[in-house]
Amino acid sequence: MYSTKIAGIGKYVPDKEVTNHDLEKVMDTSDEWIQERTGIKSRRYGEKHKETTTTMGARASEIAIERAGVSKEDIDFIIFATLSPDYYFPGCGVLLQRELGITGTEIGALDIRNQCSGFVYGLTVADQFIKSGMYKNILLVGAEMHSMGLDFSTEGRGVTVIFGDGAGAVVLQRGPEGHEGILASHLHSDGTHAEELAMINPGSHGGYHLGKENFGYPEDKEYGGIFLTDKMVEEGMIFPNMTGQLVFKKAVQKFPEVILEALQTAGLKTKDIKILIPHQANLRIAQFVQKILKLEDRQVYNNIDKFGNTTAASIPIALCEAWEDGRIDNGDLVCLAAFGSGFTWGSVLLKW
Repeated sequence: MYSTKIAGIGKYVPDKEVTNHDLEKVMDTSDEWIQERTGIKSRRYGEKHKETTTTMGARASEIAIERAGVSKEDIDFIIFATLSPDYYFPGCGVLLQRELGITGTEIGALDIRNQCSGFVYGLTVADQFIKSGMYKNILLVGAEMHSMGLDFSTEGRGVTVIFGDGAGAVVLQRGPEGHEGILASHLHSDGTHAEELAMINPGSHGGYHLGKENFGYPEDKEYGGIFLTDKMVEEGMIFPNMTGQLVFKKAVQKFPEVILEALQTAGLKTKDIKILIPHQANLRIAQFVQKILKLEDRQVYNNIDKFGNTTAASIPIALCEAWEDGRIDNGDLVCLAAFGSGFTWGSVLLKW
């Protein structure tokens, strides 16, 4: 069985920086309020009508491919993780293939909808393909353009101030003989509280899962219905919602559990971790997890203060930045962990 290595890594964040003070101009909030609750100072927004989830993913991919020392034509499989695709369907995988100009190769493209844990899920899937020998060069992308779907009113501030746009990408290959690569990966989910961190409309549920008949849908249509109604727009149903306290409580429980699970599988301890890169959900969550695991500051990498929560993109962006900053070297033990909507969570432990 082959091992899996990260042969190349890249990131892309838009030029437009949106500070907390900028958000003060459009909603009742403050820099102090945002930083106290999230640790975020600014985030990036893509340029409307010019940048999309796919185009940002392509820019990160081009850097990762170049650093891997391969050509675009060498990529034999694409995995794309996002909750903010360009279209409702098709997914961004094929759009990325087109954007990179490799449609003639007719390679496979897989789209992953696991929100904050999308990159960890994607990395685990890719690892199986590499280890089995099915593929040699897999392009894994996590990208988000949240800014096109947020509620920039005071009512929506609890969610809107958190999220930003960006993309990260890695090229995964077979490791050389003796290379350990990915040592352990664990994926979990629990749909009990699915609606507590969700964007519910537009959808086909009609309120069924919420116990509300015809939730946002016209009652006079037996067939067909209307995909998006005035009621959904007027009552803010089309925006993401989050029960913050519940999400925080679950996150600080599941993060340490899944990290320790990976370490136990590999027969290692927290002191062996060179660097932990958690999904950048909230700095307070990361700090709480660090305290529980008794990790030193040098062992945890956070950049949410600059980029906000970029969901599926947050781990690859942070991983790339940590590598560019010289925080990761060959042979270092790197732990990636995520928790988010679903709820879904997971971890990957790897030797760089």
